[in-house]
Amino acid sequence: MNLKLNQVLNILTGLSGVAAEENITARRWARRFELPMILLAIWMLIEWYLRGKEIYTPVFARVTDWLIWLFFFIETVVISSQVDNKLRYLRSNWMNLFIIMVAFPLFWFGSNYIAILRTLRVLLIFPMLLNVSSTVRKVLARNYLGHVLLIALAFTLISGLIMAGIDPAIEDVWQGLWWAWVTVATVGYGDIVPESTAGRVFGSLVILFGVGFFSLLTASFSAYFVSRGEVEIEEEIVEEELEEMSELKKIEDRIDMMEKTLRRIEEKLEGKDSR
Repeated sequence: MNLKLNQVLNILTGLSGVAAEENITARRWARRFELPMILLAIWMLIEWYLRGKEIYTPVFARVTDWLIWLFFFIETVVISSQVDNKLRYLRSNWMNLFIIMVAFPLFWFGSNYIAILRTLRVLLIFPMLLNVSSTVRKVLARNYLGHVLLIALAFTLISGLIMAGIDPAIEDVWQGLWWAWVTVATVGYGDIVPESTAGRVFGSLVILFGVGFFSLLTASFSAYFVSRGEVEIEEEIVEEELEEMSELKKIEDRIDMMEKTLRRIEEKLEGKDSR
């Protein structure tokens, strides 16, 4: 259901990306643009805030507009040059074309409509985050990491409630929840410290849980990115094998043509000898 919702929103917003059935090279280039697109989305939020506060100069704003436009242009040109079905890619990513074609003349003439275009770019952040969420869901699905996070959240809430009840240094439930959160996260600001023996013993257990939880979290993320790198390597190997098979097919075709040419020459020579 979430996948279908993402697909519908991507089509409506014109940010469908590269289709799953496209060639390996095109999908690889699309993955390479994922991180820059996330950073661009974050920068557009910062830019939107700076414009609202009127912190930076119009010259810097114009340079930023051109850089963002250039990124959309480069991404569209590079990926559309790699995909097999170029019309499908451009049609399903019509928002990139709209920004490229409309923004270019507006930047030159300094129209007031640039503000509308900047607002539109900020709205594009939401489908970008949906695309990122699909990657996050893949990470969470690995080794039941999503369930582990829910268990950790429940453990943190329960720990905060227990600590608020057993230690006199914790004045209320909110302080207990704050203490549990920073303890499980292994941050330990030291602003709230248990004083009773029971509180310290329980706090030790919570610290051990936090260390184990973050070790598991780090291992799961590492395993995901390692496996993703292995998949990319396998795709590269498959692509190289396909290219080698294509080259062998060309060589075989050339050999066949040479054999046919030799046969024709032999037939001509035999015909001359019989005369």
